[in-house]
Amino acid sequence: MDELVTEFLTETNESLDELDNDLVNLEQNPNDTELLSKIFRLMHTIKGTCGFLDLPRLAKVAHHAENVLGRFRDGDLKVTPAYVSLIFESIDAIKTIVHHIGMKGSEPDNDYPGLIARLDAVYEGQDTTEAPAPVSEPEPAPAASATASFDDDIDFTPVRGPDYVEKAPAPVAEAKPPAPAPAPVPAPVATATADHGETDAKAAAAAAQTLRVNVDVLENLMTMVSELVLTRNQLLQILRNQSETDFTAPLQRLNHVVSDLQEGVMQTRMQPIGNAWSKLPRIIRDLSMELGKKIDLEMIGQETELDRQVLELIKDPLTHMVRNSADHGVEMPAARAAAGKNETGKIILHAYHEGGHIIIKIADDGKGLSTQRIKEKIVANGLATEAEVATMSLQQIQQFIFKAGFSTAEKVTSVSGRGVGMDVVRTNIEKIGGSIELKSEEGKGSTFTIKIPLTLAIVSALIVESAGERFAIPQLAVRELVMASHVGENRIEVIKGTPVLRLRNHLLPLVALDELLRIKIHSDIKRENHYIVVTQIGNYSFGIIVDRVFDTEEIVVKPVCKMLRGVEIFSGNTILGDGTVIMILDPNGIARASGEIESGDTKMNAHAGDLAQSSHSAQKTALLLFAAGDAAPKAVPLSLVARLENIKMDDIEYSGNQMLVQYRGHLMPLSPFNAMVQIENQTEKPVLVFSDRDISLGLIVDKIIDITEEHIDVQVGSSNPALMGSAIINGEATDIIDVAHFLQTVNRDWFKNHGDDPFDTANNIGISRKKRILLVDDSPFFRNMLTPLLSVAGYEVTTLESPIDALKLCDNGMQFDLIVSDIEMPVMNGFEFAQKIKSHGQWQDTPIVALTSHATPQDIDRGHQVGFEKYIAKFDRDTLLNALSQTLASRDHAA
Repeated sequence: MDELVTEFLTETNESLDELDNDLVNLEQNPNDTELLSKIFRLMHTIKGTCGFLDLPRLAKVAHHAENVLGRFRDGDLKVTPAYVSLIFESIDAIKTIVHHIGMKGSEPDNDYPGLIARLDAVYEGQDTTEAPAPVSEPEPAPAASATASFDDDIDFTPVRGPDYVEKAPAPVAEAKPPAPAPAPVPAPVATATADHGETDAKAAAAAAQTLRVNVDVLENLMTMVSELVLTRNQLLQILRNQSETDFTAPLQRLNHVVSDLQEGVMQTRMQPIGNAWSKLPRIIRDLSMELGKKIDLEMIGQETELDRQVLELIKDPLTHMVRNSADHGVEMPAARAAAGKNETGKIILHAYHEGGHIIIKIADDGKGLSTQRIKEKIVANGLATEAEVATMSLQQIQQFIFKAGFSTAEKVTSVSGRGVGMDVVRTNIEKIGGSIELKSEEGKGSTFTIKIPLTLAIVSALIVESAGERFAIPQLAVRELVMASHVGENRIEVIKGTPVLRLRNHLLPLVALDELLRIKIHSDIKRENHYIVVTQIGNYSFGIIVDRVFDTEEIVVKPVCKMLRGVEIFSGNTILGDGTVIMILDPNGIARASGEIESGDTKMNAHAGDLAQSSHSAQKTALLLFAAGDAAPKAVPLSLVARLENIKMDDIEYSGNQMLVQYRGHLMPLSPFNAMVQIENQTEKPVLVFSDRDISLGLIVDKIIDITEEHIDVQVGSSNPALMGSAIINGEATDIIDVAHFLQTVNRDWFKNHGDDPFDTANNIGISRKKRILLVDDSPFFRNMLTPLLSVAGYEVTTLESPIDALKLCDNGMQFDLIVSDIEMPVMNGFEFAQKIKSHGQWQDTPIVALTSHATPQDIDRGHQVGFEKYIAKFDRDTLLNALSQTLASRDHAA
């Protein structure tokens, strides 16, 4: 029976999580009979199992709630917010009982007489016009790391139903007397609806393919795999130090097997981020009723997976940031209407993969941060003087919300206002190697962008040496390596006491690791060269000066000992292949310890707060040069290349005629650059990896030549669809390749699935002079791909990730000949953007072209109604190029 009860509690908790979201959806779609039938079946299953396990109190609450749901299902009772709140209260009571059973092994003493009386009254058709108070599910007491959102703290006291009790008090008195016994329970819908019987059969078949495993078993397995990885590293280190032996082949095979095993075990720990979001619809629904607001919560990318350990660590920060967005971000309906907004506010959660990280965006279209209010608080709290505040940029001012105790709340509410806020959020996120950024515009809304690693257990790290000691730096934090010397272009300078490096026309602040750790070796020998590890934290970059750089290595992260936990520059330690224990550096901690994060914005990064990142054709573009097939060097914009890999030819598999390789837990298609690239009789080849979110493509080439910066000026066109033409790069005729050609050749749905933009090549389209184009698209990958292509076509291009940023340029008086906009974007979509432009402002007469993967007749009609001159499918390159040319020609003719 104990095993049965444990299984029952697990399944019931899963059902209750489903019921929370299903009831929110039912309230918004009261006529959805299929959804209503599903809710009824879940409640019926809970009630039936309770009777079998002799849990009378739980069965009684579920039974009376099921009665009301039966009236909904039969059409005898209309679904209203008041009745849905009553069902929510029943679910909360069930959760309380289930929690008590799990903790104590028995039901609590509370019989919930008031709740059952109200359920019976509704079931019997009595008029209950007064809605029960909105309730939220019971939440655990906050841990020390509990967090709040951008300008205030939240109160973690859960909002309970009137029947909630902690330890069996006397029954709560109710104003309404108990009603007579209810009528018999309606027949379960599962026996009456054939369609749902078929659905249940499919669900049963899917369940047969899964196995419930205790988390402790997985954690133990992960620990053993971690030790196996350490042993593998030690064996490989021994192999490197010896000449060819009989152990070479089996050890290499062992290396592959351990890598596959490691990826397999990591995959078992991966969970969709939607698991951390499951409670949010219910929370937003209850807060909307409590605060008298209208709020629409949109969740994008729930299927995005990350390590369960990371998921647990970010669950509370996400939850409380969303709650505060509802409380302090979204305005009251009357205030929104007065500001010309829709009365219903919007909060958007968006998650996706990008370069080994999870990106989570929390955006609202509310009132944003009050810059003046923040300034007043800065001065009042003694954080800066009025004169200092007057010289700060908008971004610098907004960063003060991350200070401990900083709050702009005028009053303490039940949700927020105690001043323990975003400093805790940032600290907790940085503890797991992540970062958080803020963009807020007063009157228009705020967006938080959280960047966190996929996993914390086993990571790729760069091994470096300083003052004779080795350290590991997580590879995800490393942007590039630079060799600096006392002479030449890459030399270290000192500006106002801060060492800096002039890197591609930007000043990069530097931190000497040996000086920071106070392990500098005093010697008369002066090093001629230094290695600089360029590291990025959010939108801030700095360099770490080290003496030597070794190889990258898969390391097992071990927690630091208690003695060193207060040293913020260390995030853990690991054991290298030779048995040496080394410390893992935390770039966030290094920046804080050196003061660079505090001073970086004013000293070096004032430009980081600019909304517009213009990419004009006169500017230089970072290019990766490579060789493939013939003697002519090839170039591709470096921003499009996710990684450079060496792929062993033995690892290549085939599906039909498509070459594939197992890459980071997924099958990645491979494509030789051309037929002249030799594949056969080769041991390994360099591969350029192009990635966007969860899909990748590997382009096989012969050799990586160099990375350079040049202005792309295509002087000779090309009939080859893989090339845009030829330009002079580093004094040589160089082919400029068209990445989109390879992407769509291997995966024709690449652009359809990702809602971003493609054109293969920018052939000669007869533009007599440069036209200014504004490109608005929320995907960095496709903005980076389109910019050089449009530039080659003869356009002067400005790119932005958000329509809100574009409207800022409009308000500042910037002019463009044409605007190209994506449709599917967070916070404000393309339709809303077009309406804003055409309704007022300086861009009313500027033509707008929609570029999207959603090109149904209904979408096209709506696009024309809101002001788009052309509505182009992203995968239709020829139509797009013609549309740009024709639209600009028509505008010139009209002028």
